[in-house]
Amino acid sequence: MFFTETALPGAFVVELEKREDERGFFARTFCAQEFRARGLTPHFVQCSTSFNIRRATLRGLHWQAPPRSEAKLIRVTRGSIYDVIVDLRPDSQTRLQHVAIELAAGNGRMLYIPEAFAHGFQTLEDDTEVSYQMSEFFDPEYTRGARWNDLAFKIKWPLPDPIMNDRDRSWPDFQ
Repeated sequence: MFFTETALPGAFVVELEKREDERGFFARTFCAQEFRARGLTPHFVQCSTSFNIRRATLRGLHWQAPPRSEAKLIRVTRGSIYDVIVDLRPDSQTRLQHVAIELAAGNGRMLYIPEAFAHGFQTLEDDTEVSYQMSEFFDPEYTRGARWNDLAFKIKWPLPDPIMNDRDRSWPDFQ
């Protein structure tokens, strides 16, 4: 795997190191030793899948508050997304800044998101499936969210008129 740190310290684009032959390719999608060597969380306790029927579906921005903060590893297994993370760490020099990256089933990229980051995405294709690995168990008591279009984050989503549920549409601005 190839690790490239983003403009937000601690967040990494992780690319597959494909071993290709006439049959296709083989690649690791996770290695605890490689994550640990870079100071990244090497322990995931839960995996989830999000299936999105329509292009322009927007999910987020979400995170879990302490003591249930979680790191995530995001990978698209079908379709593509515009994936966004926002640094919410109180003492970070990049606090409230965001990074956006396209993740697609065919580009071999994953996104490692450290604790204390908000995460959201917008689907770029119909029938998009996203796989999440999380370092902490989901706990609704600690679930938090912020508006997808909060002016503090200055996110330019690629598609107009996002398809969202009521909960994501009603999150407050980040304070």
